[in-house]
Amino acid sequence: MGTAETVLIVTLLITMLAGVPITWSLGLASMLSIAVNSRLPITVISQRLFTGSDSFSMLAIPAFILAGDIMSKGGLSKRLVNFANSLVGWIAGGVSLVSLVACTFFAAISGSSVATTAAIGGLMYPEMVDRGYPKDYSSAVQAIGGTLGIVIPPSIVLVIYGNITGVSVADLLMAGIIPGIICGIALCVMAYFIAKKQNFPKEAKFVPKNLAVTFKDAIWALIMPVIILGGIYSGVFTPTESAAVAVFYGIIVCVFIYKELTFKDLWPIMKETAKSSANLMMLVVTAQLFGWLITYYKIPIYVTEVFMTVASNKYIFLILVNLLLIIAGMFMEVGATNLILAPILAPIAVAFGVDPVQFGMVFVFLLAMGQATPPFGTTMFVASGISKEPVSRVAKQILPFTAVQIACALLFSFVPILSTLLPSLLNK
Repeated sequence: MGTAETVLIVTLLITMLAGVPITWSLGLASMLSIAVNSRLPITVISQRLFTGSDSFSMLAIPAFILAGDIMSKGGLSKRLVNFANSLVGWIAGGVSLVSLVACTFFAAISGSSVATTAAIGGLMYPEMVDRGYPKDYSSAVQAIGGTLGIVIPPSIVLVIYGNITGVSVADLLMAGIIPGIICGIALCVMAYFIAKKQNFPKEAKFVPKNLAVTFKDAIWALIMPVIILGGIYSGVFTPTESAAVAVFYGIIVCVFIYKELTFKDLWPIMKETAKSSANLMMLVVTAQLFGWLITYYKIPIYVTEVFMTVASNKYIFLILVNLLLIIAGMFMEVGATNLILAPILAPIAVAFGVDPVQFGMVFVFLLAMGQATPPFGTTMFVASGISKEPVSRVAKQILPFTAVQIACALLFSFVPILSTLLPSLLNK
């Protein structure tokens, strides 16, 4: 590598190790690299930053964040928990299953793992403890359930991945449905066996009437993903327009139907969304500049040659990617991993013959795993904050669920149809 490439990589590593926020790390590394490169004019910085933000699909990010915030504060999480309780609360380990099922439902309206853990965990952690479940285990269930927030659409991380790699956002969102459901079921199975082994308290009997009542109460939350994804694939609106529809739908449901919010309540929610969106958009545009430089310096070609030397076929490549992202997830924040590694690994996957939609799904699923993986998993810290349990105790209880997620990641890596079936059917 030349001087400019070395400055780019070394500056990024030094600033990240020094604890500099990832936005500034990416921006500083990119600007210093351009400054020492005599072939690139300094105006490239402003041009690429503008180009990085000049994307219609990027508008989906703040809109999905706002929709998730409105629905999390508008009583939807409570109704989803009640429905999940009627659906699976009677099974052994029922309260832990309720948490996981409720997280699966809430993931389909929030697009965020942290929001899912906070919304469902705040309701279900006290309930699990009151039913006699250990505090550390109860906290671990909330952390692992929250990881589904960026797998099941509408996932903000999938939208960002699509923007920085050029893969269809609509296809990526649809690709998350089957893997998200499979992982949710697998986590529930693990929770069931843990409950049987630990002899956790027995739950109430199944009451069909309660299921019907709670389903009716939660129906407005449950049909939102159907409206959003159905609208996208029927051609009624684009993924970006679907985010605006989600905001409008959330306001109608939470203000006029459930009446949990007033128009006065929307202003502080919008201010909070503006802050979150501004931080995220700054991160995305600096990452776009960084990603452009990576391509300009032909770094993916060098990395591809290394992978081609080590991996003889796409299956070995996917195993290596699984290992790389599991390790990266232990130490790096999801946004940083997505924005730094996706532009490098996505073209290599294509070179190995991996379907770009499948690879995007596997990539984001592995990022989701990292959110509950010690030592720096974000949902693990959120759950620990809710429960006031030490992170070390929560992490120990998460390990059996992490093993399940690793098995799911390998399944999605080696069986591409699980990710590509729905997009291919709906694109016909």
